[in-house]
Amino acid sequence: MYSKKILNILKRKKIKIGDEIEVIKNKKSYKGILMPRIELGDKNCIVLKLKNGYNIGISSKNAKIKLIKKGKKIKFEPSKIRLMRDKNKRDISILGCGGTIASRIEYKTGAVFPAFSPSDLIQTFPELKKIANIHSKKIFDLLSEDMTPKHWQKIAKEVAKEIKNKKDGIILMHGTDTMHYTSAALSFMLQNLPVPVILVGAQRSSDRGSSDNQMNLNCAALAAAKSDIAEVSICMHGTINDDFCYLHQGTHARKLHTSRRDAFRSIDVLPYAKVWYEKNKITYLRKDFSKRDEKRKMKLDTKINPNVVLVYSYPGIKPEFFKSLRKYDGIVLAGTGLGHVSTFVIDELKSLIKSGIPVVMAPQTIYGRINMNVYKTGRLLKEIGVIGDYCNWTPETALVKLMWVLGHTKNMKKIRDMMLTNYVGEISKRSIIRGFLI
Repeated sequence: MYSKKILNILKRKKIKIGDEIEVIKNKKSYKGILMPRIELGDKNCIVLKLKNGYNIGISSKNAKIKLIKKGKKIKFEPSKIRLMRDKNKRDISILGCGGTIASRIEYKTGAVFPAFSPSDLIQTFPELKKIANIHSKKIFDLLSEDMTPKHWQKIAKEVAKEIKNKKDGIILMHGTDTMHYTSAALSFMLQNLPVPVILVGAQRSSDRGSSDNQMNLNCAALAAAKSDIAEVSICMHGTINDDFCYLHQGTHARKLHTSRRDAFRSIDVLPYAKVWYEKNKITYLRKDFSKRDEKRKMKLDTKINPNVVLVYSYPGIKPEFFKSLRKYDGIVLAGTGLGHVSTFVIDELKSLIKSGIPVVMAPQTIYGRINMNVYKTGRLLKEIGVIGDYCNWTPETALVKLMWVLGHTKNMKKIRDMMLTNYVGEISKRSIIRGFLI
């Protein structure tokens, strides 16, 4: 969307996307079709499609805009391809949750539109029909930063429906910014899975030459249809090149870069597998996963209490800050090092715990295991009842797990017991040194 300034000018001149306009800038005239702003473009830059077919961006500063003639509304024309089911292939469902991965380019104008129907997906990603029979549904079209625990519950219920309808694998198209929160939440809500459930996204939208959407989705489809991994996982680029994707465990994945195509990494564990789409090959890196078994009965458990806060400890954090946290039902504290906070705040933490608010420790170092036995501060935290000793969950997984646990009990002892119980591999038996930054 353009800036408010540009939108006000366009509204005043009754100009809409798709109209032919003239932009006069520095005594030069540019004529073309007004285009939607590309996702990562400057909000103050006007995008025109020139008659030669190229798009051009023009700064709106000191520019004059004139309407030449009204154009046809730029709209998405759904594909009319009729898909035939191949009985020799598995059936996978692709559910749309938002993000930049599911989009088609309308080549007359270059505009980008969401693509959700099976035929639209096949037209956009023709390789999919070689892998499986494609079924699809849009759950919602949401920016991942707007995702909430209620959306996790909705996704989990929709996945359960697809599994009940005998689908052989489920793919969730999701924005990348909070994908690892959703994968952790679904890992607790969808236990004892009979088939793979795979989240996939794109760091770069389909209107960019370096988009990773096609390879990521193709690899996710290959894993959903042909892998033996019946777990919640994330499928994203393994390197900056178009060679393979990693399949990351849902509770041990994290986005570690703002823009690289290989932004996602497995934390403290190896990825489940490498997926090579062009080679039609899956290389397993681990064996400790539930294997595909369509007869297995899935357990759907969406009980959750979202009134939990994640706090990062930092030098100079004030004791009085923790008094403001009494409105929450649970606190995840991302501590320094092995799980530390300033000794000045320990009394406030003790008061919170005594009042019935559980405090869970997670490592802000991301990699490594909490150990509150090594230094005095850690021992003090352990003594007052902080939960998490010897756990190697990420802060995001600890947050989601505490929400899930608090959805089931308010009893402090049960909360501690449940938090320290390894339900879906969120607390690995050992930290894999070879997995560091892999």
